[in-house]
Amino acid sequence: MLKKVLICGIGAIGSIYADKIKDCADLKILVDKNRLERYKKEPILFNGKELLLNYVLPDEKFEADLIIIATKYDGLFEACKNIKNFVGTNTLILPLLNGVTSEKILAEKYNNIITAYFIGHSAVRFGKNVTFDGVGKIVFGSENKENVLKLKEFFDFAKIDYKISDDINYDLWLKFMFNVGANQPSAVLNMTFGEMRKNPKFLELSKNLMKEVQLIAKAEKINNWENMLDDALKSFDKMSEDGKTSMLQDVLSKRKTEVDMFAGEVINFGKKHNIQTPYNQVIKDIIEVIHSNY
Repeated sequence: MLKKVLICGIGAIGSIYADKIKDCADLKILVDKNRLERYKKEPILFNGKELLLNYVLPDEKFEADLIIIATKYDGLFEACKNIKNFVGTNTLILPLLNGVTSEKILAEKYNNIITAYFIGHSAVRFGKNVTFDGVGKIVFGSENKENVLKLKEFFDFAKIDYKISDDINYDLWLKFMFNVGANQPSAVLNMTFGEMRKNPKFLELSKNLMKEVQLIAKAEKINNWENMLDDALKSFDKMSEDGKTSMLQDVLSKRKTEVDMFAGEVINFGKKHNIQTPYNQVIKDIIEVIHSNY
């Protein structure tokens, strides 16, 4: 059984799993000195209750059984460096970032990476306050079946909702496509999921953004790429009417968004495969204007 758990990134997603794991494992939260002081003075409130957590700094050392990385994309490289003192031969690393590149970035330095992502209703973060309605799960998969079974056993024990994917690469790219087509334009247009799915012009824009991802998925040899657009559009119906994407929440709170992970990665993949990505280029330019106006 996995017993020593380290979470790197204690925003909306990190808070969800810190709250679930803190009473059933030896949980530590990896932070830098500035965040440590901030959290000591103002503990995170999860659904109105203080999250009383044990924090560790990167220069401490112990071998974790499981490391969950729940940072934003711009924190991934720092996280990759900061976890090194906690990674042992058998440590499982579970990145819960959006996008399709975090696993490859981590695999350049570490073993036992489990491909995964969070899906469900968006957790809402405003300052130190995080609210979540409980609708969400971790989808994961790996060619190493022993690691999958270890994680399954732990999730069952911790009562964490999950799904073991039959084709995790397809599912990961499908989530990426949905984020490209929903997160980005919602951040520009300030629209909830309900407003998005009721607006034909929005859906047309969303499809054009996602079609660029579909062409790239084909070039990347993702299985069943031809089904991705239809499957991604079905995801709109599963989202809460008043829910706001994480990127829209970032814009409303004047935080830097993950546009580099979404449009930025689409553009990079487009250059790699000589695929035109004009819709994602325009959305990236617009969001960067929003950033510069904070």
